[in-house]
Amino acid sequence: MQNKEEKTNGRMTPSLQQTMSYMNEHMEPDVSFDIVYRVIEVGGRQACIYFIDGFCKDELMMKILQYFIDLKPADMPANVHEMAKKATPYVEVDLKDSWDEILYSILSGVFALFIDGYDRCVLIDSRTYPARGVEEPDKDKTLRGSKDGFVETIVFNTALIRRRIRSTELRMEMMNAGQSSRTDIVLCYMNNRVDHTFLNKVKKRIENIQADALTMNQESLAECLYQRRWYNPFPKFKFTERPDVAAAQVLEGDIVILVDNSPSAMIVPTSIFDIVEEADDYYFPPVTGTYLRLTRFIISILTYIMTPTFLLLMQNPQWVPESFQFIMLQEESNIPLIAQFLILELAIDGLKLAAVNTPNMLSTPLSVMAALVLGEFSVNSGWFNSEVMLYMAFVALANYTQQNYELGYALKFMRIINLILTAAFGLYGYIAAVILFVWAIVSNKTLSDKSYIYPLLPFNPKQLAKRLFRLRLPESRK
Repeated sequence: MQNKEEKTNGRMTPSLQQTMSYMNEHMEPDVSFDIVYRVIEVGGRQACIYFIDGFCKDELMMKILQYFIDLKPADMPANVHEMAKKATPYVEVDLKDSWDEILYSILSGVFALFIDGYDRCVLIDSRTYPARGVEEPDKDKTLRGSKDGFVETIVFNTALIRRRIRSTELRMEMMNAGQSSRTDIVLCYMNNRVDHTFLNKVKKRIENIQADALTMNQESLAECLYQRRWYNPFPKFKFTERPDVAAAQVLEGDIVILVDNSPSAMIVPTSIFDIVEEADDYYFPPVTGTYLRLTRFIISILTYIMTPTFLLLMQNPQWVPESFQFIMLQEESNIPLIAQFLILELAIDGLKLAAVNTPNMLSTPLSVMAALVLGEFSVNSGWFNSEVMLYMAFVALANYTQQNYELGYALKFMRIINLILTAAFGLYGYIAAVILFVWAIVSNKTLSDKSYIYPLLPFNPKQLAKRLFRLRLPESRK
């Protein structure tokens, strides 16, 4: 009967026996081997400790435990507040009496001390999580600049940003989502630069998440935050695994969202210009940075129009000028061009999946074999024309000029639609596909409901110049 009252109440009582009964009922340490509890005596009073094995620093906890055991009854504080603030030899100490908060803290790795007669739990944050080194991420590499990257431990990630922004205006606001996972989420922003209306909107959406768990970390959070127009393939968020990029976006007034167990940061709000931008643009002088940025823009457009334009010209050879006759097919096609392009689009993704699952020691020989079989032999066998292979090879390689996966696949989906419409309706299908492409970009809304192509719409010439050209850093901060 008492347990039911405590469960309804949601608060612990001074009775250690009732506390242990509640904890053992909900945590079941006899079933889960990694949930450890031990009954000790602290200053002449019965006490009990609970923690998760593998989350606590063993040497530190041995010293703290030895201190509590050696505490004399005469030195025992009169109340739990003095126990936590004066008699506990550690920095990060907190007091909680809510069972939800206590259980959440223990499951997060915090060391819990219950003392008979005290109506609050002493929580000692001595946790440590298994983590890899902060090496440079494989995808977000730069030729210059720092070589560190985010890891799966959220505290390390916030420290990497704090190291770069030593300002009292920097805020790291902790939240959690997921009824079962209670995943930690940190909102990182500059208090004097962020749009507080948008910030409150993001907070409210995170608080209203009804998902049971964020099983896919940031992707689960992104789908919970943005639930409309899923059919538009263009990315609604920018992701980065580089702390220098995240810090730069925070200084620009954006919000960086860090999710525990995820080695990347989510940046909101974002636009198509933000997604195409990369760190190398700023690690080189303005002229070189501008060249790299414009090259990335141009190549991204070419990956979309290259193969559909070639297909359209092959359907209408009279449009090809005399000086460009060399682009025409030199051999007769055994398979329609549209079928060749679609097969190769699928084959390229098949090679990507194979490369991901190929052991490192076999990647080189398998790459050579794939190049020979799918390249030279496929042309010689008559399956594909050499011109088709050339253009598709350019498209496959050009996709890697920008690091955003979602943008690469958005261009791919739009390119396939253009190929199909061009093959079916000729010039009218090509024009319709280009209009659909532009409409998909223009109509794509960000989380803040602002234009996806700002500063083109609404038009802001000064901001547009900063997006297209790499200006000097003091000017770019104005």
